[in-house]
Amino acid sequence: MATMQLDALYDLAAAALQGAGANPRMAADTARALIYAESQGIASHGVSRVPFYATHLRNGRADGQAVARIARERGGAVLVDAADGLAFSACALAIEQAIQRAGEHGVSFAGVCNSHHFGVAAYHLDAVARAGMVGLAMGNSPSAMSAWGGKRALFGTNPIAAVFPRRDALPLVIDLSLSEVARGKLMVAARDGKDIPLGWALDADGQPTTDPKAGLAGSMLPMGGAKGAMLALIVELLACALTGAHFGFEADSFFTEQGNRARIGQAFLVIDPGALAGRDVYLERVDTLVSAMLADEGVRLPGQRRAGLEQQAHVQGVNVPETLLAEMKELAGRA
Repeated sequence: MATMQLDALYDLAAAALQGAGANPRMAADTARALIYAESQGIASHGVSRVPFYATHLRNGRADGQAVARIARERGGAVLVDAADGLAFSACALAIEQAIQRAGEHGVSFAGVCNSHHFGVAAYHLDAVARAGMVGLAMGNSPSAMSAWGGKRALFGTNPIAAVFPRRDALPLVIDLSLSEVARGKLMVAARDGKDIPLGWALDADGQPTTDPKAGLAGSMLPMGGAKGAMLALIVELLACALTGAHFGFEADSFFTEQGNRARIGQAFLVIDPGALAGRDVYLERVDTLVSAMLADEGVRLPGQRRAGLEQQAHVQGVNVPETLLAEMKELAGRA
């Protein structure tokens, strides 16, 4: 492992993505999101994704020269077309539009179509919290879980995140994958040659496995059984049926070099508390709930651990595998 300061790691990640064919804006937006994940201890969605994104750019599974644009809009609703590029610039445009429209209309729904992997769902809500608004983010992904009672992988792991700003305190940040664990954890375990716990995944024959490679070739188990599978269905419908994006079973795996352009979808709901009970009432209600939660010894607020790791990472840097750094340097032309 090598310790890297976040600024230097961001610079290397952006250069590697540009070296693989991403335009400067796409490379910068993507690298920024990956560093966010890395700093919060979410290595599965951090710079370990750079080689995968680079391969997709080089193999035409993502268009490095794509420029996201507004495809349709009406009132508080807006649809952003990612144009087959990496997702982050399109999501940034969607969030910018959603915040603006929520300010005008009280609420906004922004969808993204023709998109790619959008990383840590909560990352996209950081700007929403800074604007003093409540936000939900969700997106589908290539098929990894079956419908409840089925055997064929049909839904993605379909993460959902929410952010609730607070008065003079860090926002509540809730972020979860609808599989038992994020699929990226299998990717990291496979890379590091480690086993995974039983209960995370099934192999291609539908049998429980501790082999992450077998799990990647098979399917993930949904969080909470049937309830997790139903939530995954909701995300597929909100992020795809409303946006025209591909469902999970129509997109080839992100973990293979060859395949189609995923063209999956993301959806963001932004609400201005001032449009409902009022900002002061909202903040008082959140504080009341948080106080009640913390009165129970042992309760930890969602997002608190990640925020602590991020603060630490800005001072101490993060540890990155030497092999991954070497690969990124080669992509960046710095080997």
